[in-house]
Amino acid sequence: MSDVVNGRLEGRIALVTGASRGIGRAVAKRYAQEGAQLLLMARTVGALEEIDDEIRSEGGKNPILIPHDLKNMDGLDQLGASLYDRYGKLDILVGNAGSLGPLSPIGHIKPKIWQETFDINVTANYRLIRSLDPLLKKSDAGRAIFVTTGSTAKAYWSLYKASKAALNTLVQSYACEIEKTNVKANLISPGPIRTTMREKAFPGEDPMKLRAPEEITDTFVDLASADCALNGQYIDLRQN
Repeated sequence: MSDVVNGRLEGRIALVTGASRGIGRAVAKRYAQEGAQLLLMARTVGALEEIDDEIRSEGGKNPILIPHDLKNMDGLDQLGASLYDRYGKLDILVGNAGSLGPLSPIGHIKPKIWQETFDINVTANYRLIRSLDPLLKKSDAGRAIFVTTGSTAKAYWSLYKASKAALNTLVQSYACEIEKTNVKANLISPGPIRTTMREKAFPGEDPMKLRAPEEITDTFVDLASADCALNGQYIDLRQN
């Protein structure tokens, strides 16, 4: 894969969740460079305005900012109708937003926190698929990409791993359902990346030894492109 920016997403409408920092921010900026019309979703207005300024200053199309907390499920249901009224379709969905949750013994995890983490990592993505699937099917080449991780069991990681395992099954089931349509759905497991979530999970780690989010955006462009033929794939970007 090449890191050459060549307008592969010119004119495509792309919604990115968790777009204000980390991988979502890097993907959003790369998509802008590739010519996409961006719809950027994140909780914090100020952070969205910062990336908006960066994209505009670099000559990208003016993004549409969507301040939204993924725990507001009704808002996700309304999103599809709103986008349909404005654009009539959606070409690309990047479900990037996620929650690490506490790294602790299972018995120490409070039920409310368990539910909130599953709401963000799994249920919100289900609601996005439910709301936006009709719009993706209106595209000549709808593409859905979800950020995940490996589901191998690991002590103290039960909540995050279980929620991502559920996400993997959800997305791959969706991929089976859309097999005969113009829509493709795939999963990306980035591996160790220099993000706030990674720092929270491994506070003693030297972040400068990790790849920056910008270094993995090629794969997001490949999977978002109209010529991508992959569907239902789990793509592991961990370095060997």
